[in-house]
Amino acid sequence: MMAVDQDGDLHSRLVFWLKILLPLAALALLATLFLFGRAIRPEDAIPYASSTVTDRVKQPRLTDAAYAGMTRDGSALTIKAADARPGVAGTSNAGQASDLWALIEMPGGATVTMTAGAARLDQAVQTAVLTEGVNLTSSVGYKVQTSGVSLMLEQTDVTSLGPVAAQGPPGTITAQAMHLGRDSSGGYVMDFSGSVRLIYMPVGGL
Repeated sequence: MMAVDQDGDLHSRLVFWLKILLPLAALALLATLFLFGRAIRPEDAIPYASSTVTDRVKQPRLTDAAYAGMTRDGSALTIKAADARPGVAGTSNAGQASDLWALIEMPGGATVTMTAGAARLDQAVQTAVLTEGVNLTSSVGYKVQTSGVSLMLEQTDVTSLGPVAAQGPPGTITAQAMHLGRDSSGGYVMDFSGSVRLIYMPVGGL
């Protein structure tokens, strides 16, 4: 019996001291972490942060920018850009955009989509100039490539800024210019002009 009592007493004393020593050991470990951890230098992050803020203040811009409106002739126009910088009113500083996508939905149901690497928006004349490789696709089967186009915001009007190469229902087309807009009858047509060359390739072959 005595041996049992001594064992129990020893166990009680061990538990008592562990309750004291274990918390002290944990505090010692925490103190070691704080003493030997890498010092944080707030000034290391300040140059990058301040330059970013300064850049944003000098050149404010929007990410995932979007524009939607209706033209006078009833087409719905949607423009989206990965990055857009507004222009300054009353100056020659026009708004800039990159990675642009545009959609024209005409009253009769036909659509035209366009993509471009960059664009410049001139609000004074309500025109967007798309550059850096423009790809235009119409719902009637035409795919046009050109260096740039002028897109009017108040009416359905797209004009190429240089030569175009196109694929369409008739075949392969090359021309010095392309224009999409309304004709005299009120319909919408895509005109190719200036040294137009057509390689006739009808659907389904000869």
